[in-house]
Amino acid sequence: MSHGKQFTLYSSVPAPNGWKVAFVLEELNLTYETVFLDLRGKEHLKPEHVALNPNGRIPTLVDHHNGDFTIWESDAIMYYLVDKYDKEHKLTPTTENDKYTYLQWLFFQSSGQGPYFGQATWFMNFHSEQLPSAIERYQDETIRIFGVLESVLSKQEWLAGNKCTAADLSFVPWTNIGVDIILPKREDFNFERDYPAVFAWHNKVKGRKSVSKLLALRAELLKK
Repeated sequence: MSHGKQFTLYSSVPAPNGWKVAFVLEELNLTYETVFLDLRGKEHLKPEHVALNPNGRIPTLVDHHNGDFTIWESDAIMYYLVDKYDKEHKLTPTTENDKYTYLQWLFFQSSGQGPYFGQATWFMNFHSEQLPSAIERYQDETIRIFGVLESVLSKQEWLAGNKCTAADLSFVPWTNIGVDIILPKREDFNFERDYPAVFAWHNKVKGRKSVSKLLALRAELLKK
């Protein structure tokens, strides 16, 4: 593979986590090539990818300008990118306490939103049998996560540092799944009515040039 671009990003078209990383790469104007792996075909478990990522999941990032340094886990990758390449603090706060708050939200996204939304999607669409109790549990957790975000974003515009950071970006793909796939049929859920601050924040982040560009690309690739 040619390494004319600085990064190689191993991702997947339908899966959310690779797109979080791509948002940051675009925001920082870093050059990268995306290799989309077919998860149904288990390309992520092939030896050449597992040699880079022993967890055998996506995303995986290789930094060719840093001795082919390889890092996996989406929010760890995002942290690496902004810590090493965002010297102007485009996507990170500048004060010490805000930096810790920013990290808090990155951890919350990866430990709270991602797993709960992922389990909801699994039990609703991919599990071998329908388990209503499991579906209800993870739908309820999805709603709870929106409540946590609403409690904060109803008082401030962004999660940390009074500006859009990588933490804000990290929520976008999974929030889309929550709204479009997990909760549409729940009578007790109306995104704009029940979570107006999260609704406004989410649409504001989606409207950023980098995010809207990549979400449009994802939509086109899903049609193929």
